[in-house]
Amino acid sequence: MDSVLSEDPVALKILIAGGFGVGKTTLVGSISEIRPLRTEEVLSDRGIGIDDLDGVESKTTTTVAMDFGRITIREGLVVYLFGTPGQERFWFMWDELSYGALGAVVIADTRRLTDCFPSVDYFEQRGTPFVVAVNCFDGADQHSVEDVRIALDLDDDVPVMLCDVRRRTSAKEVMITLVEHSLRTLTSAN
Repeated sequence: MDSVLSEDPVALKILIAGGFGVGKTTLVGSISEIRPLRTEEVLSDRGIGIDDLDGVESKTTTTVAMDFGRITIREGLVVYLFGTPGQERFWFMWDELSYGALGAVVIADTRRLTDCFPSVDYFEQRGTPFVVAVNCFDGADQHSVEDVRIALDLDDDVPVMLCDVRRRTSAKEVMITLVEHSLRTLTSAN
């Protein structure tokens, strides 16, 4: 019986969340082994007064449903990445996207740190393990991991790390940290 179980394919689901324009689509694209499924649409007049472009004035598109990517760890072990939409008007999809997730990456932009509070609150309230990945944007002030932890009022056990979501190696480190944290969290809960 053990040999049958060990041959069954295993799929892990990871959510990529955060505020509008923090780099969720970029992270999925930088680490996915397949061309990511993207539901990007051009920003339109409908978002005027709703979408806050402070700090991301050059942004021209937005995710309206989700981003999807895949990472094959080895034969029979695959990680599926689901990038959530960042704007409040699309949050109704989060419950469906998060169903069955091993954990989540909350991407933070220190220029607009308050934009990640809804993601942090969402995963804390549901007991979903998560890490905070501070995307180090060119030209943005750099803050220490501890300063970000304090500003977000995170528990000491929630990993916070600096990253550049454009770089595959950086995105990989974020994913490894999340999986390790999720396993520790789930093991200690049992």
